[in-house]
Amino acid sequence: MVKDFYKRGFYIILLIVALWVNFSMAQEEITEKELKDHILFLTSDKNSGRYPGGKINKKIVRYITKDFKKSGIAPFMKSYKQPFVAQLRVKKRELPKNAVETWNVIGLIEGNDPSLKNEYIVLGAHYDHLGMGGGPSSKSDKIGIHHGADDNASGTSALLEIGEMLMAHSPELKRSVLLVAFGAEEQGLLGSKYFVDNPVVPLSQIKLMINMDMVGRLNDAKQVYMGGAGTFPGGVELMKDLGPPLGLSPVVHAGSVGGSDHVSFYKKNISVLGIHTGGHPQYHTPEDTVDLINFEGQKQVCQYIFNAIMKVGSTPYDMKFIPQGD
Repeated sequence: MVKDFYKRGFYIILLIVALWVNFSMAQEEITEKELKDHILFLTSDKNSGRYPGGKINKKIVRYITKDFKKSGIAPFMKSYKQPFVAQLRVKKRELPKNAVETWNVIGLIEGNDPSLKNEYIVLGAHYDHLGMGGGPSSKSDKIGIHHGADDNASGTSALLEIGEMLMAHSPELKRSVLLVAFGAEEQGLLGSKYFVDNPVVPLSQIKLMINMDMVGRLNDAKQVYMGGAGTFPGGVELMKDLGPPLGLSPVVHAGSVGGSDHVSFYKKNISVLGIHTGGHPQYHTPEDTVDLINFEGQKQVCQYIFNAIMKVGSTPYDMKFIPQGD
């Protein structure tokens, strides 16, 4: 009887260890299922296009915060939330809208080198979109839910999945990584502007900002596009070289810094990479929906970005800002 008891106890311990190992291994993988689950939530009709301000905005912030916690990603301060006030855009001759409170969501993965852990890579994506549309950014006259599956639920889902994988590999990191989900990008890059004007670390310690905006529509030629690769030493060569082993064909520009939240960092003399998979007719319309996302391709792009972060973050890679002409 006692023997059977200890035998059962031994098998229970083995089962617990096996489950723990499987759980740990899962954290190291970016999966198409998790990318899809995130986008399905973010683009659901209940979330009405993720317009800044109000209960829906708070729900999205809670979702991102909960996922950071689940992955073991710490808040930078006591809270993951960096609040700010967003003045909403209107068309010409329309009356101004009331300003709303919204948030950037910030997680920290600390590096392990005594010196380099005080240098930061920022990985960012904006989680907001156009709500019901009809505003100055909408490319359609339709008033309906602007789901924003590619713009930018794809970037937000990539942020969560890459963050999870970085956390699993955190013992290898020398530099620290700040994961930032920006609010109110569609209102004029407001979240990233607020972040760089009210930085949680000295801007001089941010060595690279990688921004993911529309990374869910990889084409048949496997082209992933980026601007800003010339803003740090060897950036163009690095981003070109990381592509072929993953079956990707990077289209790398030294300059061409424009269009999304990385611009706010570039204006502060911080090296940047703005990464996307190209434009499409559904941009800023209600037709930007989850059924058009290439999840296999998005997973490849996520792995590509993860590899870039590990190259810069887990080595004493020489980082300095190099301004570009465009």
